[in-house]
Amino acid sequence: MLTGVLPFVLLFVIFYFLIIRPQQKRSRVRDEMLKSLKRGDEVITNGGIYATITDRDGEIITLEIAKGVTVKATLSAAASKTEQEAGN
Repeated sequence: MLTGVLPFVLLFVIFYFLIIRPQQKRSRVRDEMLKSLKRGDEVITNGGIYATITDRDGEIITLEIAKGVTVKATLSAAASKTEQEAGN
């Protein structure tokens, strides 16, 4: 009986370490990035728009996508933080 179950257990262990665990780590890193976003941070949205955060009210952020043009979005719309160059 043990020999019939062992391949499934091994398959699950491999699946866990190759797929589930790395996904949990990526999710944790993204959650930390979203929590750390503040006014003045430059982000790239899920739609590929580069914007600067001008205001944050809980889960709602106001993004300036061009001079004088602002939009509101949910916090989860920010896909990543951009690296700001020195001098900007």
